[in-house]
Amino acid sequence: MAEVLLYHHIQGLTDGVRAFADELRQAGHTVHTPDLFDGRTFGSIEEGFEFTSDTGFDAIRERGAAAADELGTELVYAGFSFGVMIAQRLAQTRPGARGALLMHSCIPVAEFGKAWPEGVPVQIHGKEGDEFFNEDLPAARELADSTSDAELFVYPGDQHLFADSSLDAYDPEASALLTERVRAFLAAV
Repeated sequence: MAEVLLYHHIQGLTDGVRAFADELRQAGHTVHTPDLFDGRTFGSIEEGFEFTSDTGFDAIRERGAAAADELGTELVYAGFSFGVMIAQRLAQTRPGARGALLMHSCIPVAEFGKAWPEGVPVQIHGKEGDEFFNEDLPAARELADSTSDAELFVYPGDQHLFADSSLDAYDPEASALLTERVRAFLAAV
């Protein structure tokens, strides 16, 4: 079974992120969900963005890195949207990464190094009509094309945080398929 470090999205460690982590735990995986916002959750992406801007993106990223430092090195790094920035950086730069799950976002690989690390599998998930994911889609395609260890899954629809069951953007069908694919990924790492 895998050990997963799951970073929440810009609206915080919501009940939906916790429920997603619980689904993975029920499959036998160890899942850590650090709360980078100290218990705060936000009703909109804009409110979460305002908080992170006021707090400082670098300070929040450092909280995420500190959470990884408290654990072993053989982790699967996972993130929802904003959390992808932390998860992807750690998967690309921290020795021992077992994999990466990038949900609702993908950063250009060049941001954290010249190439995706060899032997580190990655899944990228997003919706084809999501205005935020569409900005990241070129980076996701580039990553998927750069290594045989990458899988890109693009779902129909335009909801951004569609795998968070506590938000209005939740899409039960797409979320169930994403979860099934994530479970298969974790069973293989």
